[in-house]
This record gives sequence, C-alpha cells and structure tokens, in this order.
Amino acid sequence: MWKSLFIGSVSAWTLTAHAAAPSMQRVDTGMQVRTDAGVLTIEPVAPRVIHVRFGPAGFAGNYNPAVIAKPEKIGFQIAESADAWTLSTADLKVRVGRADGNVVFQTPDGKEIIKEGGRDLSHGVAQRFYTGEHGNIVYGLGQHQNGLLDYGGTTVRLQQANRDVAVPMLVSPQGYGILWNNAAVTDVDVDLPSGPPIMIRSEAGGVDYHFMYGPELDDVIKGYRRLTGTAPLMARWTWGLWQSKEHYATQDELLGIAAKYRQMKVPLDAVIQDWQYWLPGQWGSHEFDKARYPDPAGMVKKLHDENVHAIISVWARLDTDTANTKALDAIGGLYPATYPNVYPAGKGRWYDAYNPRARDLYWRQVMRGLGTLGFDGWWLDASEAELGGWWGQMREVTTAAGPGSAVYNAYPLLHTTAVHDGMVRDQAGKRAFILTRSAYAGQQRNAAITWSGDTMGTWDVFRRQIPAALNFTLSGIPYWSADIGGFFGGKPADPAYAELFTRWFQFGVFNPMFRVHGTGDGKEIWQFDAATQKIMRDYIDVRYRLLPYIYSASWDVTHNDGTMMRALAFDFRDDEHALHVADEYMFGKALLVAPVVQPKSQAREVYLPGKDAWYDFWTGAKLAPGQVVTAKADIATIPVYARAGSIVPLGPVKQFADQKSDAPVDLVVYPGKDGTYELYDDGGDGYAYQKGAYALARMTWTDGAKRLDIAPRQGRYDGMPARQSFAVRCGTKTGEVRTVAYDGKATSVTLPECGG
Repeated sequence: MWKSLFIGSVSAWTLTAHAAAPSMQRVDTGMQVRTDAGVLTIEPVAPRVIHVRFGPAGFAGNYNPAVIAKPEKIGFQIAESADAWTLSTADLKVRVGRADGNVVFQTPDGKEIIKEGGRDLSHGVAQRFYTGEHGNIVYGLGQHQNGLLDYGGTTVRLQQANRDVAVPMLVSPQGYGILWNNAAVTDVDVDLPSGPPIMIRSEAGGVDYHFMYGPELDDVIKGYRRLTGTAPLMARWTWGLWQSKEHYATQDELLGIAAKYRQMKVPLDAVIQDWQYWLPGQWGSHEFDKARYPDPAGMVKKLHDENVHAIISVWARLDTDTANTKALDAIGGLYPATYPNVYPAGKGRWYDAYNPRARDLYWRQVMRGLGTLGFDGWWLDASEAELGGWWGQMREVTTAAGPGSAVYNAYPLLHTTAVHDGMVRDQAGKRAFILTRSAYAGQQRNAAITWSGDTMGTWDVFRRQIPAALNFTLSGIPYWSADIGGFFGGKPADPAYAELFTRWFQFGVFNPMFRVHGTGDGKEIWQFDAATQKIMRDYIDVRYRLLPYIYSASWDVTHNDGTMMRALAFDFRDDEHALHVADEYMFGKALLVAPVVQPKSQAREVYLPGKDAWYDFWTGAKLAPGQVVTAKADIATIPVYARAGSIVPLGPVKQFADQKSDAPVDLVVYPGKDGTYELYDDGGDGYAYQKGAYALARMTWTDGAKRLDIAPRQGRYDGMPARQSFAVRCGTKTGEVRTVAYDGKATSVTLPECGG
C-alpha cells in the first residue's frame, strides 16, 4: 500500500521547484514562509530546539499530547540573502531556501547538520531528510524486535502492537534528534537503496516536528524531555527484585511466594498479582473473587508487614455487563464496538483514553476497587490498546480526540496519564509506579516502565532484547524491562532452559527493572536446580549491592534528564566502532555490560570503547581501550567493565531495598583518569524530594594525587543518618581499604597504591 501510494505521487516532490517563489514573514515566535503548496512555520522553542510545521494556511500542527512545554523566550535573528532566509539562535541556524522552501539545520559556524529534501501532503504526509557527509546512523523510534541498533537499510513501522512500541523520536550520533509529532501509523525509511537517507511517511496529518541539537546524545535527550516532561523519581524499592507469574491464582499462593523468599533469606522487594483474580464475567470490575482472595486488604497488609510491595494488573478492557462498563458507557467513555478477546474466549469493551472524562472515571473506578486496598502501583497490560488483537483496528475507531487513524499511537500515553495523575492525587504517600506494555512520546513523565511484551523464551529473542531496549531508551524514555526468561518460557527443570534463564537473569541485574515473569511453570528461584540457584543468589546480591549506584542513576534521570541504560553512542559518539555495537551497553555512566547471548559459552568477545582504560569489574584487571578482548563468560559470569575515572558505590546486601544497615558503603575508585560522582539519597518513597528533602554527597577523584575528596553534604531529609560509613578502595583490588565515618563535613582519602 505505502509503496504504490508514494511511487504514484513522486511528482509532488518536485512541485516546489516550478511554483511561485516563496515569501517570508517575521512573526513573534519565529518566521513563516508562504508557498503555493502551504505555509512553513519555523519557531525556536529553546536555543537548540526548533519547531517546524508545514501545512495549509492556518495549520497549527497535528494532534500532539506528547509535547507539553511552552516555548522559552529566547532571542533570535532573521537574515535574508539572495537564495535563503536564515533564522539564528545562539546555538543553531535554520536556513530556508527561497527556491524550494526546504529547511537546512546548521551549527552557528554554518556547518550542515541535516536538511530537508522535499515534502508531500498528497496522501497523508511524507518528509525527506538528507544527512551530512559523515554517514547516516539512526537510532530510537521506540522498541522493535528486529534485532537492529542502527536502522540503516530498513523500514521501521511505528504502529503499536504487542512487543512493538511506537515512539516517533529518532536520534543520530551525528548529534541531533527529530521528534515527529504525528500519532498516525508511520513508516520511517532509513538508507533504502532507492530513497533518501531518511524518509518519514505518516497516514494522516501535516509536517510537524521538533529538531533537537546536542551534539551529545544526552543533550538531545534533554531537549526531548524539556518538550515532553521530566521522568519523576521512582521509589527505591522499584530497583529491587520483582517476582511475578502468569498468574498467581489465590491469595494464599501470592502470600506464599513472598513468605518463601523471606524464609530462604533471598532479597525481594515486590510481587505482582497478574490478571484473572476476578469472577467470570467481572473483568474490569476491579473486584477480587472472594472465594480465592477472601481478604485482599489483609493480603496487601501482610505483604507490607514483610516489607514486600505489590502491584496489580488492570486493563483498559472491561466485560460487557459490569457496573463499571455501564458507568463508562453512560458518559460516552467506551468505544462502541465489542471486541473478541485475544485470550481467553469472550468479548469486551475498551475505554476511550483520549476522553478526559473517561480517564477520570476509569481511574476513580480503579481507585475505589483496588487503590483503597493499598496496592503500590499498577500493571497496565495490553495498553496499545489491544482491542481484538488485529493490529490496525484502532484506525477504525472514532476517539474523543479525533479519528483513530490520526491519533492511533498515542493511546498508551493517555492511558498511563489517567493512572499516573490519579495515583499522584489519591495515593500521595506513594511515588507513582506503572508497568505498561506500550509507550508513546512523553510517557516518561507518567512514572512508567515499559516492558517488551509477550516474548518467547529463546536465545534469538533474548539477543533481540538488547538493541530493542537500547533503541527504546534512545527514544528518550529511560525505563525499560523484559520478562526474564521470556514470557513463553520453558521449564526450570530443563537444563537447556535453565542456562537461557541464567543468562537472561544476569542481563536483568543490569536492567533498570529486575523482574522475573512468565506463563507456564513458575520461575521462582527454588524452582531451579541447586547450581542455578547459587548463581541466581550471587547475582541478586550483586543487584542489591548496586542499589546506591542505581538509585543515584535514577536521580540523574530525574534531575539531569539522564539515561540509565545507555547505548555506547551516548558516551562514545566519536568512536566509529562503538556506534555499531548492538550487544553491549553502559549501565549508568561507569559500567559497561556485555550480556552472554549464545548457549554453552565459556567466553565472548567484548569491544572496549573510547580512549580511557577499563577494569574488569570482577577481577580488577586493567585493559586498554579501543580493542576487542576475549572475556571470560562461563555460566557464572557476565562480562562487566568499569571505566577509568569512575567512582562506584556498592552497598551491603539487604533483604529489601529500604532495610536499615550500619554496614559501610564501599566506594570503589577506578584509577587512570580524574573523575566525579554524586551519591544521592532520600527517604526512599513519597514526594518530599520534590521539595528539597534529599542529600547529595559530591565526590572527586584526582588521579595524579591518588586522592578522593568528598564535599560537604548538600541537603537533608527526615530519617537521614547522622553518619555514613564509607570503605574506600581501589578497583584494581590493590592497596588498603580506608574507612571513613562521613558526618556531612568535607573529607579526603588518599589511596597511594591506586595506580592507573
């Protein structure tokens, strides 16, 4: 359809070359260029962020719930020449050709970053882009299961589906990002043999996009978050171990899972009640089957008494005859059609998340039925929306925001907005938390972690999760998860599956969310043989030791618009080889992780990027950068390396994330380069941090002097310990460990034997 549709309208690309010359008008927000085909509007919204629109006169842009920021008041200048108009901010030039109306983005010194190559509004909308002389690498665009990091030579379809997440944000290590403000089904062609470097084609709308310049990718993402919202801070317990299954079928079963982890003294922070806890015909009632769950409130309290948190599955889908269904229908809050279930057999209705009244009522129903029981967060399954499972059905729906064909991909953003905003208002003592199967641009502001859908438990699918995750976080949404072992997994008693599960579990330790889930046989730790259990216990301990590092990384996400799970291009944009590595990544800014994705491995090759030394995280051995090394990768080892100049805090192993401990936090210094680090702490939950109730300890490693300086503590929070014991040691595992009782005053530690 797309191919024939756009080949048939090729002449539209050259129309502007034969039309009347465009004219330019300066407006308060930028400039407008009028052509025979439409009006081009250029608006700087920040010094490095430009809003571009093209459509008929009066076109104000496409439906766009993602962008919520108002333009900054920034200075700009407009210059005219014989062949172009140029709008300049302090950091960008935007040149519009008089002959063709195409836009060229340039650095202040006139170096071309990317330029338009024609646009077509004859069938939906299409926009061509041409890139500079240094090649064309495109990342982002959500989460896709094609196994690719760089999309060169392919077409990426942006259409919400189980396992496929459409986020219309692309980035390039050439230093820019494009947020395509169009929620219609969209195809992005990247370096196809017969096409331009980039062509974006949507089924509806006009040209509407934001261009963001970094050039560092962290700055591109900062520009995206400035437009679409900051990611709020998750509670500390979010980063512990989660145990789940499709599905725990009784109150006793769910409580028994938590109790057994505590009895075995295996750290655990959360369990999940998946679906079908309701009576037949009461899907969407948000009520438990009392025969199987006689005291849901007591169940949640019992979990809390054991310092275990719990979230519960809720759907945007309702059985046809519940009281909630009738109430939503009465306000026009449901789609008219009744859709067959994907599973189990039956039919249901879906609520219109584009309708503000429906969102409000939907949340109030959830809160009344389940929120009052004390659950700590919400699992929003099938949030694409799934409808009848035939991906594309949303096109046929008329929503409160307009035709489904025009607003198609934005459903998960609006659905998570309903739950996030309601939870912030009605469960104010808890930081909002959502686990969801789909996402759209801006969803990071809704405290949502997206998981990769109903994956198969195979090595090939496991391999594909790494670039899928990296492209998702490159799209500007920082938090991602997968069902460890695959949703459709194998049997723990099967040694081949236990090997795959172990490797996926090791990968999960270095994911933002560390969560076991799947259908079929349970994947709790005790379901596996003793040798596998030993490895799992060891890696759970690693995860809990990393919690100070992870929690500080989450603060960086919130405070600095950072990214926790980082493709190598974030930190090594000038390393050409690193730009194409799809099976390694940085976890935080200190640790390089290389998951083992082949069965029966004893070793794997790892590329060590950049120009600074690396240290084996497990042994302390120093390795030179810019080379491929053969890393030990037996079944008990995932290769992990620490970057020279890093300071990595490692806490004591705890049974749960917020457990109090007087044990010291190790500060592990990796020499060879000067480095800085901010260790963040707060009360662990609630929103007091937004009012300044937190503490930062800033640390500086001066490599020449072999000295770690800890600055005076900044800030405080209720319950903050007066002193924190630090054990400072060298990552090379040489020299003495120096213990410091940090009372918030400046202190220094020298490690004379910590050589780079």
